Amino acid sequence: MLTTRRLILAALPCLAVPASAQPRPLRIIVPFPPGGAVDLTARVIGHAMGEAMGAPVVVENRPGANGIIGAEAVARAAPDGTTLLLAPREVFGINPVLARTLPYDPQEGFAHVGIATTGPYVLVVNPALGAADLAAFIALARQRELAYGSFGIGSMPHLNIEGFSRALGIRMTHVPYRGAAPAVQAVLANEVAVTIATPPSVLDLARAGRLRALTVGAPARLPLMPEVPTLAEAGLAPDLLLPNFFGLAAPGGTPPDVVARLNAAMAAAVAQPAVAERLLAAGLLPAPGSPEAMRATVARDIVRFGEIVTLAGIERQ
Repeated sequence: MLTTRRLILAALPCLAVPASAQPRPLRIIVPFPPGGAVDLTARVIGHAMGEAMGAPVVVENRPGANGIIGAEAVARAAPDGTTLLLAPREVFGINPVLARTLPYDPQEGFAHVGIATTGPYVLVVNPALGAADLAAFIALARQRELAYGSFGIGSMPHLNIEGFSRALGIRMTHVPYRGAAPAVQAVLANEVAVTIATPPSVLDLARAGRLRALTVGAPARLPLMPEVPTLAEAGLAPDLLLPNFFGLAAPGGTPPDVVARLNAAMAAAVAQPAVAERLLAAGLLPAPGSPEAMRATVARDIVRFGEIVTLAGIERQ
């Protein structure tokens, strides 16, 4: 039976060279600064792949323009399987509908390798709001207009809550903040009634009773917050609050066999217990999928987020 190391060695396209040759490095571009969940995912998965293949895997941060700068660098790279983009859902599904122009084709510019992990959001309120559960929150929001905080205009939380509220016939006022922490602080201070956030960012606050977690947008309860019910448990569609995802993509035109080998390498890396443990501790769920599944998800996202942007009257940037 092949070990994980040998599985990854067999999967990587850069190893299709004579045994005496040095495997070519794999470069993973992260279109955001170091330190966030995207960066963590790239480094944890990249380290696992590099360790197994016996060749360097370089994670390169190319932040700017909400991920567009890093995405462009990959779209313009040689389609030989040695340069990858590790980016969140916004880069693939929101930038194409929110940016006035892109320096690359948002779909044909990439060969989707696969979604590696997902990052569910938890909907939280201040206990003083008086909503003991999600049903009570929805009833309250239908009675009076509430304000919600997000991480900024066009962010996943912004469009997620817009889609959520419109699907349920709720009208809420959007208040954008400069990041996740200020949005959570705004709920704590009663500046806004509600926000959605990653589990690690609200875990301690919820356990201390300073925030109330009403639901999680995931197919099952989360290991980090097992007490928080899912949307499905409340009788609602599970996709009313889409999780973020972190997906790998190669430059458009990368041969299908190379994409398939990269996908196999990614899946083998994510399957390692140590990798899964690191991801779960960060509130991320290992969820390796196929190239076809990622391409279909991105296509649906572009339609869905495009409709939300139009209905909400959000100006393209």
